[in-house]
Amino acid sequence: MISIMNGVMRVIHWVGKLLVFVAAILAIAWAFGAVWFDVPFGKANKIAAGLLAIGFAITLAFVKPFWRKIAAVALLFGVVFGWWWTLSPTNDSDWQPDVAKQAWADIEGDEVTLHNVRNCDYRTEADYTPHWETRTVRIWQITGIDLAINYWGSPWIAHPIVSFQFADAPPLCFSIETRKKVGQTYSTIGGLYRQFELIYIAADERDVIRLRTNYRKEDVYLYHMTISPARARERFLEYIHSLNALRNKPRWYNAVTTNCTTSIRAQHPPKERVPWDWRILLNGKGDELMYERNFIVTGGLSFAELKTRSLIDTRARAANGSADFSQLIREGLPEAAASDTSGQ
Repeated sequence: MISIMNGVMRVIHWVGKLLVFVAAILAIAWAFGAVWFDVPFGKANKIAAGLLAIGFAITLAFVKPFWRKIAAVALLFGVVFGWWWTLSPTNDSDWQPDVAKQAWADIEGDEVTLHNVRNCDYRTEADYTPHWETRTVRIWQITGIDLAINYWGSPWIAHPIVSFQFADAPPLCFSIETRKKVGQTYSTIGGLYRQFELIYIAADERDVIRLRTNYRKEDVYLYHMTISPARARERFLEYIHSLNALRNKPRWYNAVTTNCTTSIRAQHPPKERVPWDWRILLNGKGDELMYERNFIVTGGLSFAELKTRSLIDTRARAANGSADFSQLIREGLPEAAASDTSGQ
């Protein structure tokens, strides 16, 4: 019996050391990426990352015993993490033209005046004339929310664009994105570090939706939400408060914790957030999640039928230059009945 217990303890001890070692390897990988992407040395950051990797390799190979080795790795990791945590986002930089201005809003009673609403004149994805508008809308004229979801590659990853509908004004979109500096391109791995600031883009549908359907040639699906007008007005004010807060205090984008989908969830009051689901992170399956939870108007269709009908690419390209773009891309979408609205 004693020998069996000793054997079990040895196995537990071995498994414990293995888990600690795996955690150390993950910490090393993260620290290498932090230096590679975020050290402000230009191309020399790769040299700094290489030197750090050599330091970790020497530690793993030559420091004995095991727990001293782990302590040395933890110390190096702590130095890198402590430096990385001091990096601060900014609103003052040499931004790319499409994110050069940051939206903000004034609220006076029922009226909200939004400044720097983007409405670019596109000739191609890269060739465009930026236009920034001021729009005044009335909160009590909000009738609902539509959600556009666009895919540019993997079916597991998508980008949501929330479009607020008004009884007396054109739709107004919010797109949560990376605010890229001149010369930057998006990197999923870089997005795990402090490469990009977060930006809330307020825009016309003929900008953020048409850009994706007509010029980037991405697949865009448009859904009517079952949200009630009263709840839609609350969601609208959440966006207004969020973009104003971001103007006053910039934040980092993070591909996992602070992205285009998790930011929407985080801006809701904690008690009103939808329960966590893996499809919030792998948001390419987010429309399936919303279908299951009755968050989108289905018209009695199966999810596969609804998704087929909701693909707006062909309609958007046909309506490219039309002043009725927003109306034309919605042709054929199932309409909400009065009983379809929910309290979400």
